[in-house]
Amino acid sequence: MSIAVELLRAVERVAAENDAVAVDRIELEVGVMRMIVPEALRMAWSVAAEGTLAEGAELAVTEVPLKGRCRDCGTEFAPGIDTYLCPGCEKADVEIVEGNDILLRSVVCRGADEEGAEGS
Repeated sequence: MSIAVELLRAVERVAAENDAVAVDRIELEVGVMRMIVPEALRMAWSVAAEGTLAEGAELAVTEVPLKGRCRDCGTEFAPGIDTYLCPGCEKADVEIVEGNDILLRSVVCRGADEEGAEGS
């Protein structure tokens, strides 16, 4: 629920910056390392957005797979959530380069004139 509330704050800021009266769609990228269940986030979002200009907005969630880079040999690979052995040198000294973020990709808003406007 806390992620949905923070997302709502960010969406309301974008809407205010664009003089929007309603939000129609939010696109979010979520790294698998965050272990967020998209359906649970959508349910929390609909509760958090009740009574706001984002009420009824579609929340599109794209999961970003895990990608790591070995700090020793530089090999890039897709580690498992609990397996970090480098396939190149078999060391477990990995820098996570993708799959650990939550990124608000876009917010589709409507202005007072009812035309769609996109802000990010």
